[in-house]
Order: sequence, then C-alpha cells, then structure tokens
Amino acid sequence: MPFNNAAERALRGLALGRKSWLFAGSDRGAARAAVMYTLIVTAKLNDIDPQAWLADVLARIADMPQSRLHELLPWTWKATRAENQAA
Repeated sequence: MPFNNAAERALRGLALGRKSWLFAGSDRGAARAAVMYTLIVTAKLNDIDPQAWLADVLARIADMPQSRLHELLPWTWKATRAENQAA
C-alpha cells in the first residue's frame, strides 16, 4: 500500500493542473508547458531544487558551447555542483 499512496501523491499535481492546461493559449504554448513540466519533474527526480537548477542553466546556457551542453543535464549538474562545493 505505501507505494500506491506515493504514486497517487506524485500524480496529484499533474491531475490538478490538467484543467488549467486546457487554456495554454495555443498548441505551441501547450508544448512549452509540457517541456517545462518535464524539466521540473526531471530535476525533482534527481533530488535537485528545480528553481536553483533552472536559474543556473538559464544563466549559463547562452555562453556554453554545444559540445558541453550535457554538463547542464540535471544528473551531471548535480555531480559537478557537489565537486565544486567540496573543493
């Protein structure tokens, strides 16, 4: 039973927002909302504060060469940040 309750709690935010997402304004707006939701949930699944991660990524992405964009992925970002804090 504990697994079922955890799964239901995880889906609650998705279910509550569903009605609001009907008013995304356009297909393009809905696609952007889906991308943002995916980024936030991915950060949460990697035990990262989504706001801190997104703020850092948005600040650094313009100056980052394409060959190093993988460094901004949540799991790599978390490891790099831990190394920097330990140093």
